[in-house]
Formats: sequence, structure tokens, C-alpha cells
Amino acid sequence: MKKRILPHINRRDFLGGVALVSASGALISPMELFAQQSSISSDYYPPSLMGLRGSHVGSFEVAHSVSWEGKDWGVPKDQTDDIYDMVVVGGGISGLSAAFLYQQKMGGGKRILIIDNHDDFGGHAKRNEFDVDGKKIIGYGGSQTIQDPGHYSPEASKLLKDISIETDRFYDYFKMGYFNEWSMSGAIYFPKSKYGTDRLIKNPFSGGFDLFGDSKDGFGKAERMDKIREFPISVHGQDTLIKLLFDPVDPFFDLPTEEKINQLRGITYMDYLQKYYDMPKEASHILRDNSKGLWGVGWDALSALQAVIMNETGMGVFKELIEIVEGPDHSEPYIAHFPDGNAGVARSLVRKLIPKAVPGSTMEDLVLAKVKYDLLDQSGSNVRIRLNSTAVNVRHTVDQSQVDVTYIRGGKPYRVRAKHVILACYNNIIPYICPEVPQKQVEAINYATKMPLVYTNIALRNWRPFAQLGYNRIKIPTEEFHHSYVLDFPVSMGDYVFSENPDQPILVHATCVPTMPDQGYNAIEQAKLGRLKLYQWTFEQFEQSIVNHFTGMFKGTDFDAERDIAAITVNRWPHGYAYEYNDYSDDKDFGPEKGPHIAGRAQIGRISIANSDASAYAYVNGAIDAAYRAVTEQIKI
Repeated sequence: MKKRILPHINRRDFLGGVALVSASGALISPMELFAQQSSISSDYYPPSLMGLRGSHVGSFEVAHSVSWEGKDWGVPKDQTDDIYDMVVVGGGISGLSAAFLYQQKMGGGKRILIIDNHDDFGGHAKRNEFDVDGKKIIGYGGSQTIQDPGHYSPEASKLLKDISIETDRFYDYFKMGYFNEWSMSGAIYFPKSKYGTDRLIKNPFSGGFDLFGDSKDGFGKAERMDKIREFPISVHGQDTLIKLLFDPVDPFFDLPTEEKINQLRGITYMDYLQKYYDMPKEASHILRDNSKGLWGVGWDALSALQAVIMNETGMGVFKELIEIVEGPDHSEPYIAHFPDGNAGVARSLVRKLIPKAVPGSTMEDLVLAKVKYDLLDQSGSNVRIRLNSTAVNVRHTVDQSQVDVTYIRGGKPYRVRAKHVILACYNNIIPYICPEVPQKQVEAINYATKMPLVYTNIALRNWRPFAQLGYNRIKIPTEEFHHSYVLDFPVSMGDYVFSENPDQPILVHATCVPTMPDQGYNAIEQAKLGRLKLYQWTFEQFEQSIVNHFTGMFKGTDFDAERDIAAITVNRWPHGYAYEYNDYSDDKDFGPEKGPHIAGRAQIGRISIANSDASAYAYVNGAIDAAYRAVTEQIKI
């Protein structure tokens, strides 16, 4: 028998003692079978589950049977329950927003059914909960923060206010500069497995965009040079990094501005470093994956112009181009963050849709409110949320007056009917489940794909090793599994209090973006190949990677993995965040207002499409704006 890496780590994949993929074959009526399958016990509580979450076991098999195997589940003759005014396929932020907006515009008496293939609502806005030595710790397993809310559309801004979210309050709840109080900064870790030695070195390139509002790391040129000299690479590689940092060049200094922009747009940042700095890969790879957390791909597939926009190392010589390309900088502090990330937005929406299911009334008491999942799908409720249900067929009735939606729950097909349907699910599954999508629209949808992503939460009993070494964020170059570890956002809100000192429990947030770098693949190709890798990785592989990294990083401290790691939740998203066009591999004019996604989201009679994919924008407002558009389309009918 294989020895478990951390024997005490819980890997539950069950709810209420019943496997998520179990099925009932009893010979009873469709309505009776549905009632049996739809019942949820009062102790059903997905946020506390650990192991492999995100796209968990039971959430994707049915969809894959349709898209990969071409399986036809059939359309049941009998209807599951009464006709709804609207059925929403997908219970993420876009789907929940669509339901809320429809009720708001059409009156609270409209009957809405939301179905979702996961065991929890929220889509990528995933909440993880932990109990560490009697202390509740809450983390985000997906959609992270309400970014730049002051620049939301009027419709998205109004929705946030209507669900009782006042983003200005986060200035009180998010403690900017918190880790400065502990004299902590960023580091780069070079693992022995790749570099022949374990080295944790203060990051000499840091000092730019900082999620935590901490000040620039502020150490001088000599110290930065010394840190680069500690890198376990050749002297030549060190020399090129020092030149890039302290003596950057503008190889296009004699070109007109527009031509300079074109030159930067036409070369990747990695190729730019090799061509103009003679930088070997051992050196450039230290920077390669800096863009993964934002773009889902490294600098081998993004332009040097994008590196200018993101203020990557050595690109400050082109800073005058940023406003020409991007316009004035209107970014706001990155602080509009619930302890559970944008799961707070999803829970706020559910509270408005089904008030009895989410106790309380304010954004502050929402943080510790425990959702009553057994009240989400109640007979007689105007709004019902039906989890563990995967749509497999969506089509109009013969007279085009209604839409039938067939979904699979517990291995059995059910059919509901509605006057309107909004598909707020994964965009690329739509042509497989909706046979009425025209071929040209199918081609538009298929242009892009979601970016695979893993957000892992590691619950530690204390963070003394981080404080002792002076680092709250650590990057690992070219790491296949987790390539960054960051102590959680310092947010205290309502009765929830963030870890007050290094002796208290805390979450470490780890990021993994599976790609296929340095092989000439563009962003979309890397996403598809990375997704295939991700489906094959096990929880034990992620766990082993964490143990190896922490053991190597924290040499010289009293860290002990088996003692100090209390729990691990790996939020795996093979179909992660919406694809955003990039100027290296896509048409330079493509963006949220122009591109194939516009044709891909076209209304199909009583069926509309609402998801962040349809906005080509992987943020909360992209999801909300898509919902507003889709609801408006259906109301016009």
C-alpha cells in the first residue's frame, strides 16, 4: 500500500455519505424519482469539503460524455415539474445575476429555476472553509476580487448596490500594508530538484504591482545586484539580468512611435530578452511565468508590448507608450475582497433570491453566514437552485413558444420547460447541448477557450516560518505545479478576524497554471494542452509538491509539514477563467467590444447566452454585464 504523504489530510469527495456520482435505478415515476434525487439533507455543506475541489468528481463526467463521446441521453417524455418563466443553466455569478435581474425587472413573482453541474453554487466563485485548532478560516478557491469597481458599467454598479455590497467599505476591512508591519516582502525560491540546491532569495525584481498594498520592497542597487549574484545560474545569465534591471536598452529608439509599438507587439517578451540582451533561458525563465496569474500563460506567448503595459523588468524605457496604447491609468487599490473572494458576491445574490437560505442582511454578517443548502430547491419557492444537475439538451418546442431543458441528475435524465432560457454555463459546451446554434455561431464560440487554473488553499497552524524569513509571497521559476505561494489577503470583516500574528492559523494561497511553454504554442493552444495535463494530475501530486516546496523553502526554521499543515484544498479548474484576447496571437483590435465572442453570444430565439466568455472579460463585471444583456434580450420577447 502506498504511504500517504500527510496522513491527517482529509480528502473527502462525498456529501452526506453518498458519492456524488451515485445513481438510483428504482422503477418509480419521474416526479417521484426527481423528488428523491433533489432532496438535500441539512448537513449538506460543500464549502467544508477538501481534497480536489473546483471542477470536482461528479461535476464534469456527464458534460464530457456529451462533448467527448457524443452520448445522447434522450429527452424524457414526462416533464419534471411545472413550467418556469425562466430556466438559467449555470449558477455562477452571471447565472445568479441573470435570475436576480429578471426578477427585478419582471416582478418578484416570476418562477425561475437555476441548474448547475457542481455541488455548490457560485461557479468559479468558490468558497473554502477550514477549522484549524478551533479557529474558522475562510478562503477563496476561484474568482478573487471585485476589481476597479469605480469603473463598472451603471448596470453592474447598481446590481452590487442592490445586493447590499458597498465596495467603499473594503477600505476599512482590507488592511493595506499589513505585511509591512512584519517587515515582509517577496522572494524567489530555487528548488534543489531543478537547481541542485535549495535557495530562497529576496526578489530583486519586486517593487511593482502589489496586491496587498504594501510599499515597494525598497532595497538599493547594490543589494539587488548581490541577490542576482546568488541566483544558481551562470555568471553570463546573471550579467544579462543585471543589465536588464539597471541598464535597459531601447532597440527601437530611432523608430516612429507607431512602428515602435508594432515591433514590440510582434515579438514575445522571452524572444525580446534573447534577441536584445543575449539572455539565456536559464535567466529569462526566472521571469517567464510572472504573467501566468493574470493571463493564464507565460511570457513565451505574450508580446513585449504587453510586458511594457505590465511594467515587467527592463520595459520601463517604453513607459511613454502605455498611455498611448491603454489610455490613462484609472486603476483602484486591489482591496474589494471578501474573505471568500467573489463567493461573497454569489452568496449575496443567493440571499436576495432565496432569503431564507442565507441568514442575515448585511455584507458584514454574510461572511460568517452559513448557507442552508436544503432550502435552495424548495417546492413553492419562486426561485429554485438545483445543484448536481448537468444540462445536456436545450431546444425550443415545436411552436417556438417555450424551451425544453433536459438535464442529468444522479445518472437520470429530467426535463423542465420554460418561457425563456439563459445559458450561463461554460461557453464551449453550448453547441453540444443546444443543437439550434447556427454553424457560423458555433465557429465563433469555438474561436476561444477557457484558461486552465488551479487555486490551492493550504491551511497552516501558524506562519512563523514566513515571518522568520521575512517573506509573505514566494515565486518559483518554471514550476509545473504551484509556481507561487502567498499569505492570504489581510481582510477582517464583520465578526471574522484575519490572522493577527504569526502564531495564529492562516491560509497560504498557491497558484498553478498548467501550460506547454517554450514550444511555439500560442495561448489558446497552451490552454487546451494544459487542460489535458490537469485532468491527469492527482491530489497526491499537488500535495507532494507542496510538501517538497515548503520543506525546501523553510530550511533553517522549525517547520514540519506533517505537524504544521492542517488541511489542503485544491481547487482544480480545467475550464478556468474566460479567454481574453492578447495582441500577440490575436487580432490587435480584438477586445471586449470586438471579436468573435460578439457573434458567439447571439440570441437564439428564447435562448440567450450570459457568461464571462461572452464578454471576453474574466472579471465580475464581465459576468454581470453579460447577464444584463441576456436578460434584456429575453424581456424584449
